Amino acid sequence: MPDKYKVILISLGLTLSTIIAFEPVRRNDFVSYDDKDYILENPDVKNGITPHSVIWAFTRYHAGNWHPLTWLSHMLDCELFRLNPAGHHLMNLLFHTVNTLLLFYILKAMTDALWPSAFVAAAFALHPLHVESVAWAAERKDVLSGLFWMLTIAAYIHYVQRRRIGWYLLTILMFALGLMAKPMLVTLPFVLLVLDYWPLNRLKKPVTGVILEKLPFFALTAASCVVTFLVQQKSGAVNPLRLISRMGVAVIAYGTYIWKMIWPAKLAVFYPLPGSVDRILFAACAILLAAVTITALYQMRQRPWLLAGWLWYLGTLVPVIGIVKVGANAMADRYTYIPYIGLFIIVAWAASEIFDKYKLPKIIPAALTALVLLSLLICTRIQVSYWRNDSTLFGHAILVTKNNYLAHNNLGKALQRQGIINEAVEHYKTAIETGRIFAEPHWNLADALLKQGWVDKAISEYRKAVELEKNKPAAYKKFAAILFEQNRFADAAVYFTKVAELEPNNAEAQNNLGAALLAQDKLKDAEIHFRKALRIRDDYLANVNLATALLKQGNFDEAVKHYRQAIKINPQGKQATDGLKAALAEQNKKHTKK
Repeated sequence: MPDKYKVILISLGLTLSTIIAFEPVRRNDFVSYDDKDYILENPDVKNGITPHSVIWAFTRYHAGNWHPLTWLSHMLDCELFRLNPAGHHLMNLLFHTVNTLLLFYILKAMTDALWPSAFVAAAFALHPLHVESVAWAAERKDVLSGLFWMLTIAAYIHYVQRRRIGWYLLTILMFALGLMAKPMLVTLPFVLLVLDYWPLNRLKKPVTGVILEKLPFFALTAASCVVTFLVQQKSGAVNPLRLISRMGVAVIAYGTYIWKMIWPAKLAVFYPLPGSVDRILFAACAILLAAVTITALYQMRQRPWLLAGWLWYLGTLVPVIGIVKVGANAMADRYTYIPYIGLFIIVAWAASEIFDKYKLPKIIPAALTALVLLSLLICTRIQVSYWRNDSTLFGHAILVTKNNYLAHNNLGKALQRQGIINEAVEHYKTAIETGRIFAEPHWNLADALLKQGWVDKAISEYRKAVELEKNKPAAYKKFAAILFEQNRFADAAVYFTKVAELEPNNAEAQNNLGAALLAQDKLKDAEIHFRKALRIRDDYLANVNLATALLKQGNFDEAVKHYRQAIKINPQGKQATDGLKAALAEQNKKHTKK
């Protein structure tokens, strides 16, 4: 059969198997882990593509990232599917399927090795560690940036073959767009140099031209690194671990990812950082990395694919391996989306060499390959099922990891939404008992205790949460509002004061503080803060509150003035209309007495 027909059949097989493996995503819900920030509670995304939302995507950072193309992609989903999770998940599957086909085509174009290229693409499509990138709506950035990764290499191949400036410029454009989808593409210029070594065989003397043509790519990489670091530092995502600890975590992660490629078991949405580095595991992983590196260097002439695949794996993991630690996770399945391609290349070309060397009957390698890929497909379908909803996702994470405070906290939230408060409380307590400095389970436990009527215990947990989030206005504001609802006005005023001190130009903070003082009949003090609020912004509630304070002090004329201003802002406001009636009545009494 001619190769072109084999390519068509392989492409159809890749498409069908990818759809079979991931098809259950259409039945999955959104999850509370990032999907709220990215889609469900993000008004700029939910409103779809508008001039305002497009400007927001390019000029703001949100959720610790600057990736405007990813935001635009989510906005388009909301235009097409609103908040129906099936549409968002199926779009991820579409991107993943296209990426699989592009990977097959570019490997075939570079190596002319049909079956090894097909195996790499199939393993990429079906490996369970890639479920997180596809089944998680908020991870659109993985599959979208993966698309531009493949398109960049495809354009680069055309440039190498044709040596035309148009293809070179297109390669730069695809790379720039990829960085705007996810900054993990910063390693792509390095990968282009690896491809120049093998299979493009361009690193011959002199290599100056090959290196110089990468300078624009490295310039974009440098700019992206600076922007990403500043954004994540501002958002508080950079984890201040000691360098020795970071290096230890990185070495163990490199080794663990290799093991999970071979034996993809106990996969979780979140892997907590260990309390300390396991020295035995560190030594084993370090020996493994050193052994493979030495072997790859020793075999670089006879088996260049070994060094190329190994450098691809090592290099593309650098941004997320933990040397610059972002977040509180030790590793993440989604980080393997592009790096595993390097390991798949090693496996495919090594297997091809072994099969050729021993001249095995074609049925044997075909059967072995089918068995491996079928196993991956089954594991992937099972892994997709864990992403059905919060309960299945975080419940599974608790089963396969230890001390997973985030999973316990999020499972608690899922149970609380279902009204299973007692079980939720136990999970919040477990999250706290892990010893991680983590405010959210304290907030959640306090909310649950409040619902159960344990007011004093709830207040105690709220205080602990606030202590863990010192100098955060949002924390002070939330606690103050809860104290206010419990009629603990003096305590509420203390925390509203902290908000006002941290945000002196926040009209709402001044108004809230005034309301807490008003509730204690500290009328003059309350009046001062209501007036401050109105100097910042002419607001309905601040006008009503100031009018109420003035009315209680007997200043009926000015009270009437502010009630009328409140009605002007909101004609339907009952507080203002009722207050105005009372103020006018008192004003009439005053004038009648005269």
